[in-house]
Amino acid sequence: MRKSLSLLPISLALALAACGGGANDTAESGASSSGTVEAVEAPAGQKWSETVSKTDAGGIVMGNPDAPIKLVEYMSITCSHCKDFGEQAFAPLRDNYVESGKVSFEVRNFVRDPLDLTAAILSRCGGEGPFFPLTEQALSNQGTMFEKAQSMGEATYSDILKSAPETRFVRLAEQLGLIAFFQQRGISEDQAKACLADTAAAESLMNGTQKAAEEFNIEGTPTFLLNGQKIEGTNWAVVETKLKEAGAR
Repeated sequence: MRKSLSLLPISLALALAACGGGANDTAESGASSSGTVEAVEAPAGQKWSETVSKTDAGGIVMGNPDAPIKLVEYMSITCSHCKDFGEQAFAPLRDNYVESGKVSFEVRNFVRDPLDLTAAILSRCGGEGPFFPLTEQALSNQGTMFEKAQSMGEATYSDILKSAPETRFVRLAEQLGLIAFFQQRGISEDQAKACLADTAAAESLMNGTQKAAEEFNIEGTPTFLLNGQKIEGTNWAVVETKLKEAGAR
């Protein structure tokens, strides 16, 4: 069934609820290989970590587009486990794996709630280039965003969600301090408001989430696919073990 913006959860308490799909932090499944993948040099004057593009699945991928090892993260900006993974993994994943040309890293937003959707829209507002640093910083802003959400109160939150779709996420972003937050990181106020008013972009993110739930049985975040196979684990130690088993040594 296709999700629509009207189906977003109304309760603020639900939006602030814990995330995660109950996966154990073990490395028992996922793609594996007995060999070692050779490094691939980036084109002259380029770095694989700066090679970023949008994928057919609606995600944003960093790295060698022909990398033999493809890591996908379904993530939510309002998920504490995704924040933890970002803090643990972003630098070593980029520097030790993506830069080698052996691994590409794709993030697909799995939107959990209106707060998450608002932040996800803004993280994509500057296009593919700044997506990864903006997402990393948005995850680090979780605590402040949640504080502002709680101080907003249930009545204001419900009133915002009842407003027209083209104004709903603008109002929510203003309450959460997200327009100012992203403005400090290169997204102008007018640009942010235009992105937030784009109902087609919001619907696309919602539809991508629905498709992921149906196609890969994604139940929580973060969830990882390695060459199309789900990894049963949510932390960097598990993911790095599977990358090495797949040949990224």
